Amino acid sequence: MLNIADMTCYDKKLRQTSPEQLNDHMVVPLHSRVNGWSLPLHSFQLITLVLYSYLAIVGFGIYIPLLPNEWKLVAYAVIGLIFVHHLITHLVAITIDPADQNILKKKNYKKPMPIFDRSKCKHVIQNQYCYLCEADVGPKTKHCSTCNKCIADFDHHCNWLNNCVGSRNYWFFFNAIASAALGILLLIMVMIYVFIQYFVDPERLRTSPQFESVTRNGTWLVFLPVAPVETTAAGILSVAILTVVLGSASFLLLGHLLTFHLYLLNKKMNTYEYMTRHRPRLSTISRETSTEGTSDTTHTVDSLQDVTEVRKPDEVAPSSISGTHAN
Repeated sequence: MLNIADMTCYDKKLRQTSPEQLNDHMVVPLHSRVNGWSLPLHSFQLITLVLYSYLAIVGFGIYIPLLPNEWKLVAYAVIGLIFVHHLITHLVAITIDPADQNILKKKNYKKPMPIFDRSKCKHVIQNQYCYLCEADVGPKTKHCSTCNKCIADFDHHCNWLNNCVGSRNYWFFFNAIASAALGILLLIMVMIYVFIQYFVDPERLRTSPQFESVTRNGTWLVFLPVAPVETTAAGILSVAILTVVLGSASFLLLGHLLTFHLYLLNKKMNTYEYMTRHRPRLSTISRETSTEGTSDTTHTVDSLQDVTEVRKPDEVAPSSISGTHAN
């Protein structure tokens, strides 16, 4: 319920917002961000692109061509389809504007956003109306302090996407995670097979026609069949070990994130709701300590209606991952 003091702050002239810091003022972007391609781009996006490119080049250029003929085409088709699926869903999750439908209808992204003064207004969103975006919003809509706009059915802000995850792009985000985990797992299995088979029966790995022109058994070929390049067995095995270690770490993190979101789907709640339900004392702790948070910490005021920045399991996963920032 609103008291008289709360109601007086909602005069049209006082609609301002910003992320919570000391003195009840926040620093936010001057303009709202459209999607994950809005500048500045996040360094995690580059890491994701580099990792994806590395796994694709190593997998399809070195190890899948070494599989026996009866497995090779299947591996190309299945793993290739999974990698393409991941790339598409990942890019779509970045590109979609996850803003609330009413925000999409009237939002002017070129217009600077005002500054929220919490000493005058208690919450950015009150009674399903955002006093910063100046629009009615849905019951699960939150105002993200990083994107500086209201997100439909806000789940979390993902640094790996450089975009918020909400109802409009959640399933693309989920599919990107699932396909990344499955693709990495299959690549790991291929590389482990190649590694073991080299010591058991290396001729099973030299079935490509290009090996017929190789006179020395110690010479191996990579990037078959398009652009064969000679290398050594030590080089192939070393890259396999490095990739398996990197892939295993990525799979464990992605698997943990995927399991977490499967749990959320089973419980019919989103990440933001999970964090607010399992951290009920954050409001009291924040007021008592009066500390200032970053994207890797949580600071919540007034029963988590105010700006929150929550570190979640997907902040450490190397695909489509993040922290939570919402009003």
